[in-house]
Amino acid sequence: MPPQHTAVPERQTFVPPTHREILTILGGLMLGMFLAALDQTIVATSIRTIGDDLHGLSLQAWVTTAYLLTATISTPLYGKLSDIYGRKPLYLISISVFVVGSLLSGTADSMYQLAVYRGVQGLGAGGLMALAITILGDLVAPRERARYQGYFLAVFGTASVLGPVVGGFFAGAETILGITGWRWVFLINVPIGILAIVVVARVLHLPPLRRVEHRIDYPGALALVVALVPLLVVAEQGRLWGWDSPRSIACYAVGVLGVAAFLLAERCAEADAILPLSLFRNRTFSVGAAANTVIGLGMFGGLATLPLYLQIVKGQSPTEAGLTLIPFTLGIMTGSIVAGQTTSRTGRYKAFPVIGTILMGLGALLFSRLQADTTLPYVFAVSILFGLGLGFTMQPLVLAVQNAVEVRDMGVATSSSLFFRQMGGTLGTAVFLSVLFSTVGSNIASAFRTASQTPEFQAAVADPAVVGDPANAPVLGMLQGGGAVPSLDDSSFINNLDPRLAQPFLDGFAQSVDTVLLLAAFIMVLGVILTIMLPELPLRNVSGIQGRFDDDAAAAASGGVTAVGGVTAVVADEAAVDRAERAGSEHPGTGAAPG
Repeated sequence: MPPQHTAVPERQTFVPPTHREILTILGGLMLGMFLAALDQTIVATSIRTIGDDLHGLSLQAWVTTAYLLTATISTPLYGKLSDIYGRKPLYLISISVFVVGSLLSGTADSMYQLAVYRGVQGLGAGGLMALAITILGDLVAPRERARYQGYFLAVFGTASVLGPVVGGFFAGAETILGITGWRWVFLINVPIGILAIVVVARVLHLPPLRRVEHRIDYPGALALVVALVPLLVVAEQGRLWGWDSPRSIACYAVGVLGVAAFLLAERCAEADAILPLSLFRNRTFSVGAAANTVIGLGMFGGLATLPLYLQIVKGQSPTEAGLTLIPFTLGIMTGSIVAGQTTSRTGRYKAFPVIGTILMGLGALLFSRLQADTTLPYVFAVSILFGLGLGFTMQPLVLAVQNAVEVRDMGVATSSSLFFRQMGGTLGTAVFLSVLFSTVGSNIASAFRTASQTPEFQAAVADPAVVGDPANAPVLGMLQGGGAVPSLDDSSFINNLDPRLAQPFLDGFAQSVDTVLLLAAFIMVLGVILTIMLPELPLRNVSGIQGRFDDDAAAAASGGVTAVGGVTAVVADEAAVDRAERAGSEHPGTGAAPG
């Protein structure tokens, strides 16, 4: 009996949204991203007031750690689940969870409660940025995508400017509408989040995914929690506990066991894994993951010290320090726009991460020359340079990974890129702050020995007005008794010292900041090497949704049986199958046969 020949199922097509429709959708996505971006800066500005009011300032680190833990762990989960169940419902869930966490945080009566509620916030925050970038990838082809991604960085730039101002306003207000001022730091997210939910629900329309049987990788999720929780906790608390303390060693041991269990679980889960190990066979993904980790080290770790320099050495308030770094934000936005527009016109993107990491390394090197008397215009200029490098680097790296992996893995690949950047930032912050505070005592002591030889300092010590001022007692007692340098856990006493006695503190702290930023510059050399190693693949000209349709058509052709309009079709066109397979091998980054 001759074989039955039936036509290959008709290929679905996706009509991409117009520029105006994309901007409307971006409005909803950016509202969600704005929540996460604003939260980072607004809470940091007001945490001291919050801690004082809840009588638990010493516990403020746990409030930050709880948010960081849940946000980092949930990021890859959102990416994988969105690949299975769709982006829109997961994005709406992430916003909703964040709003609930914000509402709870605004009602906290203790720092322990606040830490728990901030953990709920973090569960929502993990999906806000990753899913927004992935949804854009679904709607727009990589070549066009580059010019839209700059809008996302503009959101972060705006939030970094507004955060210190709004946080300072709320923290400084006794009450607003009968509610304690600092509680609005969290409550402000509720109306913004509700607006984001309404806008996304109304304007974002994505075609349903092809139903494929999947199993949830529960063992991998549990192992990820076991791996990351102790490692992130020791990264945040190790400096206070001691890196070789029993608690730190216990965290290392549990974390290593968790990592081993996670790798085993992901190997067993194969394609259903939260982080499929097969992705690391993709050179762009593996190099991009390493580069994102290094950039997180240099960016978050190095920049964690700049606000401290501005507040302690320059005597600025948290709000003033945030505003002083506005040029940094302008550099990010400028770099992102230039990189996005150029990539969209030329289709080339590799040069930007390479140039960006060079500029970041150069910026860190110039920052390592900060002194107590360094002028603010110098800080502004170097901030622009560092921000420009970051703007050149962040989005092109995500674009490269999205373009290189199969479209069915775009969600998990995007979220994984951000996951590795966040992990690098956490590690960098822990290491660099540890370096800062482990060297600052000796540097201040050295600065006092140098200053004690100067006539100005000797005159200050002998001045009856200085000796009689109680504010100078900690330093005078140290000089007379040969004791240790006063602790900088509360550095506010420096502002009340006689300027001649305060100067060695400023010089010593600036020297420790220089050490940290010099270390960041050396780390960015590795970033340059990794971005040079990054492959540059031709950018696809189809959106993520169209790529999925093409994948479905290729799967139907190679699988032999498919259902079209409720009728089973037998595909027997061997040539068509062969063409689809060849297309997949010639274009491994697309994961789809050309239409």
